[in-house]
Amino acid sequence: MPGVVVLDYGSGNIRSAQRALARVGAEVTVTDDLDAALAADGLVVPGVGAYAACMAGIEALGAGPVITERVTAGRPVLGICVGMQILFEYGEEHGVVTKGLGLLPGGVTRLAAQRVPHMGWNTVEPATNSVLFAGLPEGSRFYFVHSYAAADTVALAGAGARVTTSRHGNPFVAGVERGPLSAAQFHPEKSADSGATLLRNWLGTL
Repeated sequence: MPGVVVLDYGSGNIRSAQRALARVGAEVTVTDDLDAALAADGLVVPGVGAYAACMAGIEALGAGPVITERVTAGRPVLGICVGMQILFEYGEEHGVVTKGLGLLPGGVTRLAAQRVPHMGWNTVEPATNSVLFAGLPEGSRFYFVHSYAAADTVALAGAGARVTTSRHGNPFVAGVERGPLSAAQFHPEKSADSGATLLRNWLGTL
């Protein structure tokens, strides 16, 4: 069984991620131990709520360099929801710009839609040759809860990323795969069989 650490830096929704990963075959540890996070076969960075609060938690724990070191060393990392957003260069909320980890190009801004937050089930347009979405039928739906997202697919593609998109008002980035770094704007742990397949696919890369 691959060993996965779900990073506990004060963000919510950790236990549901733990249970979902265990169901698809991972040996899961929830911890704030940075040595364990560095050594694990796979590291999951969860996140809910405000971008600035999540970055403050990451910084207080000193986890940013560990996440960066894993990616640089080719060791798998999966960011979920705001845990995906903080991988970008910055997030802008209510006119306040917060620096992110800078592992992905571009920023996270408010969704360009009449109704925000985007909450509920939605389809995605998987990237060509996606590993995360392999085996999922067309029209598979995932569970989203967010008011902000990355939208610069050109910058991501130019950086060699496979980009999966969804649409709420305008298109936005729903998933990213770039070397050892994977990310999902939606919550795979809340996305029933589709989410379980995605997590199983990610475990297959460890």
